[in-house]
Amino acid sequence: MVAPAVSTPDAVVIGMGPGGEEVAGRLADVGWDVIGVDERLLGGECPYWGCIPSKIMVRAGNLVSEAHRVPGQAGISRVHPDWRPVARRVREATDDWNDKVAVDRFTARGGQFLRGTGRLTGPGEVTVSGSDDTETVLRPRRALVLAVGTRPSAPPVPGLAGTPYWTNRDLIEAEELPETLLVLGGGAVGLELGQTLQRLGCEVTVLEAQSRLLGREEPEAAELLMRALTTDGLQIHTGAELVSVAYDGDRFTAACRRGERLNAKRMLVASGRQVDLDRLGAGVLGVPSGARSLPVDDRLRVLGAPGVWAVGDVTGKGAFTHMAMYQADVAVRAILGQGGRPAAYHAVPRVTFTDPEIGAVGLTEAEARTQGLVVRTATTDLAASDRGRVHGPGNDGFIKLVASGDVLVGATSAGPTGGEILGLLSLAVQARVPLAELAGTIWAFPTFHRAVGDAVKSL
Repeated sequence: MVAPAVSTPDAVVIGMGPGGEEVAGRLADVGWDVIGVDERLLGGECPYWGCIPSKIMVRAGNLVSEAHRVPGQAGISRVHPDWRPVARRVREATDDWNDKVAVDRFTARGGQFLRGTGRLTGPGEVTVSGSDDTETVLRPRRALVLAVGTRPSAPPVPGLAGTPYWTNRDLIEAEELPETLLVLGGGAVGLELGQTLQRLGCEVTVLEAQSRLLGREEPEAAELLMRALTTDGLQIHTGAELVSVAYDGDRFTAACRRGERLNAKRMLVASGRQVDLDRLGAGVLGVPSGARSLPVDDRLRVLGAPGVWAVGDVTGKGAFTHMAMYQADVAVRAILGQGGRPAAYHAVPRVTFTDPEIGAVGLTEAEARTQGLVVRTATTDLAASDRGRVHGPGNDGFIKLVASGDVLVGATSAGPTGGEILGLLSLAVQARVPLAELAGTIWAFPTFHRAVGDAVKSL
C-alpha cells in the first residue's frame, strides 16, 4: 500500500461552497498557503443546484405568468410554455456542471484545490480521499476551517428510499419536464420549484406534513401563498402525513394517513437538508455522534477545538448563502487577528422566491412571544399604500411589523417585490432603528415600500 502524501499548508478549508471559497480565497490573497477541499464542485450548492439555477427557473415561470396577465390589461397574448430553453439556460449558467472556471479563479489567487472527501482523522489533521483511491494527509499549521454545508435529506417514509425520487439537484439537471410531479415539503425549495414547474406546464401536487405552508414564517404569509398557488393550479395538501411511497416503474404513489392516495410521474423530495458530522469525523473535536451542527462562538471558532473555525450551514445558524458569506467575513478577520464586529444573528433575512415573494427578517410574532418579549404588531395591505397603481392578480401582499420596546425585532414583506422591500426592514432590525425615526421617514409614493411607513404608524 502506498503511503499517503503529507502536506502542511498554513490553512485547510473543507467545503468550498460560497463560505468556504470566500475564506480560502481571502487567506490566499494575503499570501497564506491554502488548500481548499471539496468532493464535488468548487462553489458548492448555490451556483450549480441552488440559488442561481433555481432563480433562472423561477424567472422563466414568472415570465409565463406575466404573459397570461396581458389580456384585459394591455392587449392580447398567447403563451406556450417550453421547458427546453429553460433547461438550456441552466446548463449554460452552470457550465454544464463544470467548475473549471471556479477552480481557475481560486488557483489564480494562489490557493490549491484538492478534489476529494475530507475527514478529520486526528487533532489538526485532515485525510482527503480522492476518487482514484489516493489519500492525502493535511496538517494545517495555522487554521482549519470547516464549511461542509448540507445535503438534501429524505423523511423515513416506508418505501421511499427504494424509489428513484428527485432531490432539488435532480430537478435542476432535468432536461425534460414531467407531466405530473408530487412535491414532498411545503417549504421554500418545494414551493419555488413547484410553482415554477406548474407555470411551465407540469401538474404539481404539494404534500406538507405540517398544518400550513412555510411553517417558519408568519401565518399570514402562508395564507397569502396558499391562495396564490392554488390560483396557479397547484394542488396543496397540508397536514398530509405520509405512511408509504411506492413506485411501479412508471408512477409514484404516495399514501397519506388520512386516506389520500396521490400519483405522479415524478416525485421531488424537498423536506429538508442535513449535515453529516459523523462522516466529517467531527468526533475528533468532541462533537457527539448524531449532532446536527458544530458549536461555535461569536468569532466562528469551534468550541473546545483551538485553531478550528466553522462557517455556513454546519454552524446551524441558517442554511443561506448570505449567512455563509457573512460568517466567512467574521471568521477571516478572526483568523488574521483583525478584530471587528463579532457575529450577531438578531436580523437574519430570508426570502422565499415564489410569486408573491415572502421576505422576512428577525423574529416572527410567535417567536418573539416564545422568547418572552412584550410585543405589538401592525399589518398593512400593499394596496392601501400605493393608490394609483394598477392592482389585480400578482400585486397582492402585505407588510407585517413586530416591535418590542421602541424598535423592530422582526418584519415580513410579502408581495411582488417582497425580497427587495426586505432590505430596508433588515437594516431597521439590524441597526435597531428607533420607531420614531421610521415614523419620521418620507416614503415615496406610489410605491410598495410605502406600506412600511403606514405599518409603523399603526404600531
